[in-house]
Amino acid sequence: MRIVNYLSNLILSVSLAVISSLTFAETTLIKNVNGYSLNAQGDLINFSQIAFKDDKIIAVGHTFSVGNVDRTIDADGQVMLPGIIDAHGHMLGLGENLLSVDVRSAKSEIEAAQLVQNFISAHADSASEWVIGRGWNQVLWPNKQFPTKASLDALNINKPIVLSRVDGHAIWVNSVALDKAGITATTPSPSGGEIVKDAAGHPTGLLIDNASYLVEKLIPKPDEAQLAEQLQAANEHLLSLGITSMHDAGIGQHVAEFYQAQANANNLHVRIYAMLAATDKNLPAMLAKGHITDANDMLSIRSVKAYGDGALGSRGAALLEPYSDDPDNHGLLVTPQEQLPSLFREVLGANFQLNFHAIGDRANRLALDEFAKTFAIFPENTERHRIEHAQVVAVEDIPKFKTLGIIPSMQPTHATSDMNMAEDRLGKVRLKGAYAWQTFLDQGSRIAFGSDFPVELAHPFHGLHAAVTRQSGDNLPESGWIPEESVTLKQALRGFTLDAAYSGFQDDILGTLEAGKKADFILIDRDIFAIEPSQIRDTQVLETWVNGEQKYRR
Repeated sequence: MRIVNYLSNLILSVSLAVISSLTFAETTLIKNVNGYSLNAQGDLINFSQIAFKDDKIIAVGHTFSVGNVDRTIDADGQVMLPGIIDAHGHMLGLGENLLSVDVRSAKSEIEAAQLVQNFISAHADSASEWVIGRGWNQVLWPNKQFPTKASLDALNINKPIVLSRVDGHAIWVNSVALDKAGITATTPSPSGGEIVKDAAGHPTGLLIDNASYLVEKLIPKPDEAQLAEQLQAANEHLLSLGITSMHDAGIGQHVAEFYQAQANANNLHVRIYAMLAATDKNLPAMLAKGHITDANDMLSIRSVKAYGDGALGSRGAALLEPYSDDPDNHGLLVTPQEQLPSLFREVLGANFQLNFHAIGDRANRLALDEFAKTFAIFPENTERHRIEHAQVVAVEDIPKFKTLGIIPSMQPTHATSDMNMAEDRLGKVRLKGAYAWQTFLDQGSRIAFGSDFPVELAHPFHGLHAAVTRQSGDNLPESGWIPEESVTLKQALRGFTLDAAYSGFQDDILGTLEAGKKADFILIDRDIFAIEPSQIRDTQVLETWVNGEQKYRR
């Protein structure tokens, strides 16, 4: 009997070992692909097959042997690329946007208000006490005028309505929201923000930058179930677009803890490189915990997002000289200049990366100067710090990025969205340092490309198209806007893969398809290196794989 039991146990152990090896050490070969990737040196390579064991690539090329293969997949000539890394987005903001009022398509203020009405009618049974939405852009409307509370009040909705501008740097609200926040004609604008008022001194319903917080702080924080719903919606959307990793630009302690719980429960399907919000009162405690990562490399927290100024569209970007179309306005500093030294020292002293939001040339100069001063204090932490957006930079300041090793984290579709108003705001002279991608690359800077979703659509092939053509979705203007700053497709792909990974200290595991790196890749419906640049934008993702697992199939 003992021998029988022993043999039974031995057979069971061997069976479990075999099952375990198939489940946790499975080798997959995908053949007959038309694959493109950069290598570690940044050279473009082409390959026809790739093999990976579990989550790690073991071979890439045209001919190789990897021993026993458990699964072989014939890609039938489809094009393979590394998984796209969006170096600047807002994960839960995207999820919320997918689940709330979207007014991006509105061609006028009245149409935007009607979209709100349509949403409310379609969600009549909603128990939500607030109506939240995003996406309006007055620059695209016939009169180009900022909206007012009057059009929202006309809906006769007895709930506060809060609609964020497409760039997230202004909100448009109704009177109910103003009343709830106690904003009246006598309420002063806060530092770094503006309560816009009419000729009679009454609030118009437009709150810019820090003034938005007067209302937004009253919006109930989403509970765990709502956060999970937002995360799931964002995960599904990004995977369908070929995005396998994103850098979340500014999260508070509550979201940081939520992400850690989701990572531990294997509920993160897109990698998140999260930046702690410098505005969170619990920042010192979060820094004290040190760098955070999970066993599957799905979550990394080792950086801080700080806020320099507002946005160009709402005239909140901080400029050295006044706005060309508003000569009394220099924009806004969201973080007062006198607070920058202590902020920079706190973050760099904790051995965290600092990613500083700067759109205007004044905000960029302040950040560069402060980095230089702080590097002298903490010489052990001078690598891979970033300026987020770096949209308008004084020409004489651009070389400082290379000298200091600061990474410009830029969003190609911002240029094609802003080209309708950028010259109005800046004049021709300042455009020489605006959206200057090729100038940065020519001096040897590494650019991390992203989209800033949901400010822009998350679609990375829109970003690749914009980077290469400097054109809108309609391929206008014909020769591109400031075409000398366009980049090659290889440079654009590098910005969305290798250099995006580099900007998150993850280029040792992500960004290229090479042996030893994570099996994050996508299959697409066209060869973007063999078609007209105008057709890149329409690329569709067929499959998305993360950690060697298929996460999306069209």
